[in-house]
Amino acid sequence: MSTSAIAAPVDPGPSADRTGKPPPAAPAAPAAPAPPAPPQGVAPLLTELQKLYQQTEEATEAYNGTAAELKRRTAQAKRLGAALAAARTALSDSRDAAGRLAREQYRERSDFSGYARLLLAPDPEHLMDQEHLLRRAATWRATTVKRLATAEKRADALASESRKVLDRQRALTTRRGKQRDTVRARLGVVEAKLAKLSAAQLAELARLEQQGTAKAQSALAASGALSSVRPPSAAGGTAVRYAIEQLGKPYVWGAEGPDSFDCSGLTSRAWARAGLVIPRTSQEQWRQLRKVPLNALRPGDLVVYFPKATHVALYIGNGLVVQAPRPGTRVKVSPVASNPLLGAVRPDPGGAPLADYRGPRLPDGATEGSDTGYGSSSAPGQ
Repeated sequence: MSTSAIAAPVDPGPSADRTGKPPPAAPAAPAAPAPPAPPQGVAPLLTELQKLYQQTEEATEAYNGTAAELKRRTAQAKRLGAALAAARTALSDSRDAAGRLAREQYRERSDFSGYARLLLAPDPEHLMDQEHLLRRAATWRATTVKRLATAEKRADALASESRKVLDRQRALTTRRGKQRDTVRARLGVVEAKLAKLSAAQLAELARLEQQGTAKAQSALAASGALSSVRPPSAAGGTAVRYAIEQLGKPYVWGAEGPDSFDCSGLTSRAWARAGLVIPRTSQEQWRQLRKVPLNALRPGDLVVYFPKATHVALYIGNGLVVQAPRPGTRVKVSPVASNPLLGAVRPDPGGAPLADYRGPRLPDGATEGSDTGYGSSSAPGQ
């Protein structure tokens, strides 16, 4: 009989008890907290906010254009109403005259009966007088009929035009409401983004934009665009003085003074004070007014910004403009390159420059304040 080998007992090791069973597992150490997500880069955020502000200004200027057209249509409707009332009075008078003519003819006072009586008249001289009166009567009758027809046509035409204008007013009112809602929505997007930023991020946004403005201003000066100082016309000088008097007043979209302004509200009101009515919106100012090169700028000219001409400021000389920058800001003096330049226009190209001109003194704090509006925005309330 063979013998079998006996296996040696296995050492359970330090992790097992004497029964050979492993001890209960120790609780796992808590996981380290995930590192916070890095904040969004400020430079891309600046680009995004600039785009949002530009879109908001586009919507604002569209609203302003509709409001200006609505104002014109309202004035037109008022003129048409007065003209229609006068036409209806004239029509009533013409109908009264036509009624008298019909009654006379009914009483046999026609041309034929009068002529027959003249044939029987014994006095030829008297006959000639009567013939003259008959001709005058015939002319009056023809004129009465023509005046009646003309009055009817004019009253009908004015009534039709008045209906069209009223329909246009209703359509413009609806469009203005939709544009107002668009502005509110876009400003709401800006406000929501700004509300999430820290004070440090807001400060960095302002620093980056000021840095960009300084760089653009230096490049513009180096090109020679701001090397010449030209005096304004008399009207341009008045516009400059008015604009400077508005420093510190708040930007409110759609406002054209006297207590608050948007960008084109300020420029149009300044030139109105100078005695010249110019278009209300920045796009129409760019489209309708005489364009001038940047190296020919003189105080009173309007500097227009962005590819769609959605922002405008008033040039005051020495490379500076007065502008109502954005919601959340106040009217201030800024470098001419504070926004991407499109070009410049002159409201009074025929105005002779003043022989002697000294620009108005800028008050303390004229250049202070943000060009950006970061930190708050004025939501539209109209």
